Amino acid sequence: MHKVTGTLFKAHILKNVLGINEQQLKISRTSSQLSSEKAKSYTYVIVGAGSAGCVLANRLTEDPLSTVLLLEAGPKDTLLGSKRLMWKIHMPAALTYNLCDEKYNWYYHTTSQKHMDNRIMYWPRGRVWGGSSSLNAMVYIRGHAEDYNRWSREGAIGWDYEHCLPYFKKAQTHELGPDQYRGGNGPLYVSRGKTNHPLHHAFLEATLQAGYPFTDDMNGYQQEGFGWMDMTIHRGQRWSTASAYLRPAISRPNLSVAEKTLVTKILFQGTKSIGVEYVKNGKREKAFASKEVILSGGAINSPQLLMLSGIGNADDLKKLGIPVVCHLPGVGQNLQDHLEVYVQQKCTKPITLYNAQKPLNMVRIGLEWLWKFTGEGATAHLESGGFIRSEPGVPHPDIQFHFLPSQVIDHGRVASTMEAYQVHVGPMRSTSVGWIKLKSTDPNDHPIIEPNYLSTERDIWEFRQCVKLSREIFAQKAFEKFRGPEILPGNHVQSDKEIDAFIRQKADSAYHPSCTCKMGQLSDSSAVVDPQTKVIGVENLRVVDASIMPSVVSGNLNAPTVMIAEKAADIIKGLPSLQEKNVPVYKPKTLETQR
Repeated sequence: MHKVTGTLFKAHILKNVLGINEQQLKISRTSSQLSSEKAKSYTYVIVGAGSAGCVLANRLTEDPLSTVLLLEAGPKDTLLGSKRLMWKIHMPAALTYNLCDEKYNWYYHTTSQKHMDNRIMYWPRGRVWGGSSSLNAMVYIRGHAEDYNRWSREGAIGWDYEHCLPYFKKAQTHELGPDQYRGGNGPLYVSRGKTNHPLHHAFLEATLQAGYPFTDDMNGYQQEGFGWMDMTIHRGQRWSTASAYLRPAISRPNLSVAEKTLVTKILFQGTKSIGVEYVKNGKREKAFASKEVILSGGAINSPQLLMLSGIGNADDLKKLGIPVVCHLPGVGQNLQDHLEVYVQQKCTKPITLYNAQKPLNMVRIGLEWLWKFTGEGATAHLESGGFIRSEPGVPHPDIQFHFLPSQVIDHGRVASTMEAYQVHVGPMRSTSVGWIKLKSTDPNDHPIIEPNYLSTERDIWEFRQCVKLSREIFAQKAFEKFRGPEILPGNHVQSDKEIDAFIRQKADSAYHPSCTCKMGQLSDSSAVVDPQTKVIGVENLRVVDASIMPSVVSGNLNAPTVMIAEKAADIIKGLPSLQEKNVPVYKPKTLETQR
């Protein structure tokens, strides 16, 4: 009897604590059966189960007559169907763990940057269900309305703010409820921070003292100013697109998902895309699409796969011996990203997250999260931030701040050494543009990534402003009772020349690569997809991810990528675009002052 109850209790614990149920075990069986089946045909084949791919998989299988195969190079984001067993992904505070290893991460590196003391920059990108939404800092920022109006002017007709806002709303359930800007019943749950940390309050008070406005929703009427950040966190868990879109759809009979599957090539009949070739368990396989192949690999993988398949600059492809399907010189060009730098100060009171990072406290925080999804593990701690203009005459904010009551060293790969707080700050619309090219014809080889950072005088000047304006905020009265010496840049860094040197040595990617398969008009020789997301010059092939942005938006990229996929799903289904006209957007009373 004792043995029986013990076994039942263990089974009960497994079910309850780990959240495993029969349906999930059944799901993992069905997806593994997929690989054993011979080449099959689907209505759509989607490459990449990331921020865009998960959205498309959900929306395109809403039609029971459409079959979808979703192929992901990385593993699932659960173990035995449990999120708790994959706490490194799902616990918001554990976010830096997956930036440190290659398990769920492509772990890219750039070329050495000649304008940044020849540093090679680290570029993490998600390689797991949910893609980079399973690795990112969970900041939900849409960018500014004018970013989308600019897209329209750049040739992405139909992608202006009034045609994009409804898709941001369709995707979202905001915990504060729906309004003219927020969604109330979408799959992507968005919440505000719950820690109420005194340093976040000090930061917001200091920005007011410096003369900046408070904004109650930087994704709504007024981006400009400082306030509380929106985050893709739901009930204390990271709410990636795998949680928001993929899991709710995975039991549909018309959706097949394969993980650890590297797509090596798009298959063509002439210029018509008919399917893909992929490698799974060391075996080369094929899958066919009766309607379309859709690339959602992100700003590095999508152009890489196009080039490997013969779509790109014909001269470059011929040098590698790749047969040219279509000469499209824009593939891999127009690479844009955000750089940021940390301005750090010692804190004179023991209230930062330094103590939380001591081993015993980490165990306590981890156990509370595993038990109830609450406590310090249930937030990414980037709970306040804002947007400002770098100088008079700039029409909408071009500098972004994230405040953190802690110290980060080398992308979080090195442990914090002291009580400190910091602001992540960087320009939003840098003028430096780079490119991506193939290193070889081997799909396992990372491409050559050349962001060409800080290659213009304007970008260098904007970064100088970032440091000066951050220091001014930290010098306000609100920080008096917390302010210790400056760690970064450090008091010895004062002149423009010294600040410029600091930026070259310490700025790093904010992980927002984009624009490498830009959307535009057929008359634009640098465009890769048209405003319907179709690849120009071939049939039955689309790209839907951050690579199709004509230019980078003024903010983080996850929310815009989800929006792009929501909007593209309607285009693919042949539905008319949603539209909301005349939604008011804040404009500064005068552009004659910086604030």
